[in-house]
Order: sequence, then structure tokens, then C-alpha cells
Amino acid sequence: MAELSYTSRREMDQYGFHPSVTILAPLVCLILQSLLPKTFPRLGILDLPLIATIFFAVARRSQISGTLTGTAIGLFQDGLTNHPFGVFGIAKAIIGYLAASVGFAVDMENPVNRGLITFLFSLLHSALIFLISRWLLADPTFRLQPVHELLRAVANTAVGIPLYFLLDRFKTRD
Repeated sequence: MAELSYTSRREMDQYGFHPSVTILAPLVCLILQSLLPKTFPRLGILDLPLIATIFFAVARRSQISGTLTGTAIGLFQDGLTNHPFGVFGIAKAIIGYLAASVGFAVDMENPVNRGLITFLFSLLHSALIFLISRWLLADPTFRLQPVHELLRAVANTAVGIPLYFLLDRFKTRD
């Protein structure tokens, strides 16, 4: 008896990337994240490494790969900021794991889904940074600004969707 599946083959595909894309795309995001706010302070609201973490985790659909990608990108970002080392590493590792998990359940080729996932993960990332800084590091001066975090999520979504389509060109089927 044939088994019926409600997911198409395209939705279940795991994608790979050429090693240069795997290294250069997050590296460019990290460099831009550290340089752009110095020249254009208003662009400090963006989190390009978060967008790269979400994209690669969803495209590969592997929780281990998503966690490792998020950890590596986050630790490099920690090295470029004034945050204690590991704050972004922990937060992006969790986001990478969750994004890879969601990649199995949701059609991530749909721009609406991509936007919604980016928006929600951006809010979750802000909450994780707050929890890590406030509770794990016991920093009573760290505050969560809800309106700023909503604007950050909207900005990350607005930049993330076109960036995802640009990075889609480098996908290869595993």
C-alpha cells in the first residue's frame, strides 16, 4: 500500500553550500555589522549575523549544523562587540537550533513565512540577550526596551527577506 505524504520533496530538501559561501557570507555580515554602525549609527539596529544564522540553519535543516553555525557566528560577533564573550554565542546557538527545527515544519521558500520567522526569531534573540545579560551575568543595568526591539525585528525582517533571496542563489542540493 502506498504511503501518502503531505510534504513535497522540495520542502524536505536539505541544502548545502560551497565552503567559500559558508565562510564568506557570515564573515561579510559580521564585518558589515561592526563597520556600518560606526559610519551610519542608525544601522546599529540591524543584526546581520542573526539573519545569516537563520538563513543557514533553515536551509540546512539540521539542528546540529544550525547550533554550530549559530555558535560560531555568535562567538565571532562577541569578539567584535563590547558584550561579555559568549552572550551572542549562546543566543545565536539557540536561534540556530530552533530555526533548523522550524525548517522541517514550515515551507521556508515562501516570503511571508520567511518574514514571520525572521521577525519572531529577532524578538526571541532580543529576549535571550536580555535573559543572559540580566540573569546569567547578573547585570542589573541591562534593560529591555520593547519598542526598540520591535523596531529591530521589523528592520531585520525588511533586510532579511531580500538577503535570503540573494543567498538562495548559492544553494546546492545535498
